[in-house]
Amino acid sequence: MAQEVQVNAYFMQDSAKLGERVGYVLKAQYPQEKQLIFPDSTFDFTPFELLEKKSFTSYTRDGVTEDSVIYFISNFELDPSSYLTLPVYELSRYDSITYFPLEAELKLKLELDSIPEQPIFQENNVYQSIEKKWNWILVGGIAVVILLILGAFYWMFADQIKKIFTEQGIKRRWGRFQKRWAQATAELEKENSMEAADELLGLWKGYIESITNLPVKEWTSSEIGEKLGDMKIFSSLRAIEMIIYAGKKSEIKEATDYLLQVAKEKYFKKLSKNKNARATV
Repeated sequence: MAQEVQVNAYFMQDSAKLGERVGYVLKAQYPQEKQLIFPDSTFDFTPFELLEKKSFTSYTRDGVTEDSVIYFISNFELDPSSYLTLPVYELSRYDSITYFPLEAELKLKLELDSIPEQPIFQENNVYQSIEKKWNWILVGGIAVVILLILGAFYWMFADQIKKIFTEQGIKRRWGRFQKRWAQATAELEKENSMEAADELLGLWKGYIESITNLPVKEWTSSEIGEKLGDMKIFSSLRAIEMIIYAGKKSEIKEATDYLLQVAKEKYFKKLSKNKNARATV
């Protein structure tokens, strides 16, 4: 009969995508007269986040007991490899003994495919003939006159024209965003699915990037909150990301309302800045 406590642990797969659900198996083999306990949800699983704990019935044979637990976790760190070792505690009359298995490694699996260094173009040397039916000299003369008139008009009012078109573009983008946002939030509240959550995040990041000229799509949620000076943005984005990466179903209305409020503030700020620029011309 074994006289010592033996603890080992391992991940059920060697690599995982960001936020993917992964099983971590923790096993202990010990004399049946000993009492061992495994970590629960109060344990700090950093750098991982605990999703679920699944316990199994103890098995005893020839005085040796075997226990096992599977912890389902997710990783949101961008390090190439993350490590985890969970302790097992032996309870005694006056004290407790802690046993640690060897660290288990989980590698980060990136989803981006490689991009070729040189683009490959398909050759096409088939030409189509065009019949000439117009008096190109006359057409060219009229075009030059029109271009001169338009050029003179543009030279006189160029700045005002640019700012008017810019303002109209800002308003159109906001109108399209509001409409698509209402549809996307309704879809997410109805289905609470990964696809709907991903669509909503992409819509919001794309609009904020267009209105601020910042590379928002390239930033993580924590970077967005830090760069925009509002960490509540990070918590709102994270609430929606939990649906995508961890499969957690949650009430996200407060998060979507706040993200819409941030977008509206950026819209009015951009509109006000453009109007002030027009006034100074």
